[in-house]
Amino acid sequence: MLKLHDELIAELSNLLTAQNYNPVVVANNRLYARAFLDYLAECDLQVEAVTPVQVDQYFIYASQDFEVQYGRPPSPRWHMLPRSAIAKLLRLVQGKWPPDAEMIGPDAEHRHEICDEYEAWLRDERGLASASIAALMWEARNFLRWQFDRGGAPSLRTLGVVEVDLYMDMRAPGLRRKSLADVAERLRSVVRYLHRTGRIPTDLTPHIIGPMLYAYEDVPSTLERSQIAAVLATTKEDRSPRGLRDYAILQLLATYGLREGEICRLRLEDVDWRAESLRIRHTKTNAYSYMPLMVTVGEALLAYLRLGRPRVGAREIFIRSVAPYTAMENLYGMIRGRLAAAGVVPAGKRGPHVFRHARAVEMLRASVPQKIIGDVLGHRSTESTNAYLKLATDDLRAVALDVPGTELLS
Repeated sequence: MLKLHDELIAELSNLLTAQNYNPVVVANNRLYARAFLDYLAECDLQVEAVTPVQVDQYFIYASQDFEVQYGRPPSPRWHMLPRSAIAKLLRLVQGKWPPDAEMIGPDAEHRHEICDEYEAWLRDERGLASASIAALMWEARNFLRWQFDRGGAPSLRTLGVVEVDLYMDMRAPGLRRKSLADVAERLRSVVRYLHRTGRIPTDLTPHIIGPMLYAYEDVPSTLERSQIAAVLATTKEDRSPRGLRDYAILQLLATYGLREGEICRLRLEDVDWRAESLRIRHTKTNAYSYMPLMVTVGEALLAYLRLGRPRVGAREIFIRSVAPYTAMENLYGMIRGRLAAAGVVPAGKRGPHVFRHARAVEMLRASVPQKIIGDVLGHRSTESTNAYLKLATDDLRAVALDVPGTELLS
């Protein structure tokens, strides 16, 4: 077992080195992984079969050992680095870490069977995107666990309106109306599938009622032009590799109103420097559009590519600024930090979409036709663009016709 552990440590070290981790970080990860493997050997546990509970038990042991050695308990955040190293080790050995939550209980096998078949149906028959399948599967697992805990597998045969109402009541606390409507839609999907496959006798989908949503009831968060300028100016002052990257991303957001996924998926070959154009893969429609490469955007991209982007083989333009140097997957944390650094506090959400909303409003104020706004934003229909109209309420009031006689009311 000791030789095997040595091989695992060497393999982990090679993996982290290939991912451009700092040598000091690699050495620390080896140290933490070795301590964990020594603990497993002492407890006669196989690393291939380690569970999250056993990892937690290790940290209880390690915390007690720390206190014995140093005469004081470790800090509350002490476990973060060794836990990260152990996660990398277990991901290397087991292929995935943390593992999917197991379905436990006497009916676990039956629930697994239903979920596996439902997932295959969503993928093969309905052809849904992976993100949509993940959301639907989460709801399905949650609902089946809740129902089976109440009455076991046989309870599906007696599933009725009362049960789906109880489930919706259970899910409702803390959710906004739109979120609860999404829960209802996901529940209809799994209940419809259960009826189609003969597992429940009645189609209950008409009885799964979400909250009434009024057209465009939620006003999106947006930014004023002065706020966008402040964020760009503050970020431009940061000439570090991360600052160059963030400034280029902010220029793309402010200029084109792109979605988060469209920026994360932007590849080196999507920038045509000779034609001065930018190819955008729209994440929701799977369509392409071409935008003129504006001077400020081109300069920001060029500065990042020359001076800030890590030297990696990935074709995505925007790469994490710390190891592992992989393509960025989300922008929310970065955007929130840059807004805070500039002292900008939007009225609502603080993610990348505030720039998208601001771009839509700017075009509305410039009297750009709604169809063109939708094309720029990558909307399938003008209905998707209508939500931005309410953001320009002040402008609509300004162009409204004066009603004769209103001066007498003032």
